[in-house]
Amino acid sequence: MGTITNHSLRETAGRIFEYMTKDHAGDWGLDFDHWDWVPGVGVIAIRDYYESTGRSDAMRFLVRWAEKNRGKAGGRRVINAMAPFAVFPALHRHTSDVLYRDLALAAGEWLLREAPRTREGALEHTVTEAVQFAEQVWADTVFMAVLPLSELAKSYGNRAFAEEALRQLLLHYRLLRDEASAVLFHGWNCAAGNHMSAARWTRANAWIALATPMILDNVRDLIPIPAEALDSFRRLIDGLLAFALPSGLWATVLDRSDFYPETSGSAGIAAGILRGVRSGWLEPSMRAHAGKTIAAVTAAVDDRGEVRGVSGGTPVLDSVEAYNAIPQYPTLYGQGLALMLISEALRGERE
Repeated sequence: MGTITNHSLRETAGRIFEYMTKDHAGDWGLDFDHWDWVPGVGVIAIRDYYESTGRSDAMRFLVRWAEKNRGKAGGRRVINAMAPFAVFPALHRHTSDVLYRDLALAAGEWLLREAPRTREGALEHTVTEAVQFAEQVWADTVFMAVLPLSELAKSYGNRAFAEEALRQLLLHYRLLRDEASAVLFHGWNCAAGNHMSAARWTRANAWIALATPMILDNVRDLIPIPAEALDSFRRLIDGLLAFALPSGLWATVLDRSDFYPETSGSAGIAAGILRGVRSGWLEPSMRAHAGKTIAAVTAAVDDRGEVRGVSGGTPVLDSVEAYNAIPQYPTLYGQGLALMLISEALRGERE
């Protein structure tokens, strides 16, 4: 990891955490007090930061956040509203409040039995905004909904949740993979039978690169892990490394090195590599590939703890070029993916 020390990583992680937990009320990208995927990624990252460092203030923040916002958990059921439930098992264990268990299990049952599915059986990507993406499969779904389902499977020994989480993971790989490069397209339209703009969007790949080892860890004690899952993950990582820029980042669209480098997707990919190594899904030698990314991501964190170079949220866009026009601004998912990367780096160094 070169000159980056554990001390400097801890200091950078602390600044990221402190910036993201300030009062950003009314700022969609940084406001924790709405029930959606953006704060969902934020709280997942803070949970991982707590588990990596043991910082009690991180858990205290999660408890305060949950007490303030859990009343929103029973609202409209959509894929993008599932992400916050990933931390409810940890909150249940920490507080012994069974409401967290009950709310999370209700969300899991909705995912298992009621969530809209495409004709191919994949979860249809649904959002909290008043817009529909009928018959569309997005890479984002794997992190926002399949990961939480796997967390519930592990925490409550639910084999049906585990089986569905693995089934959805494999379906998303099959539907989104570009066989030529082994990386993933942002989306698939089941009705049209195509990948729409066919954008190999970096953050789409990051959602799955990071979620895959986490999901496999969560279900491994409940169901067998098929060779297809490991092969898909390893092929994806090899394909992603072929597109890495010399800086250690990835362009916002993988195969367009003329597009701007994007911090959040790059952090997610590197975090997925480190998590894969830690869990034994990737060879230990793969860890070295994350070193440049760690340096580049930490360099993108300013003195306030704001992670710069983060692309705004987006649906599957109409053209590849449109991804390069997405503005960059600070977000909880940008902060969160950077925090997850550094948390993984700290765990790896300790182990």
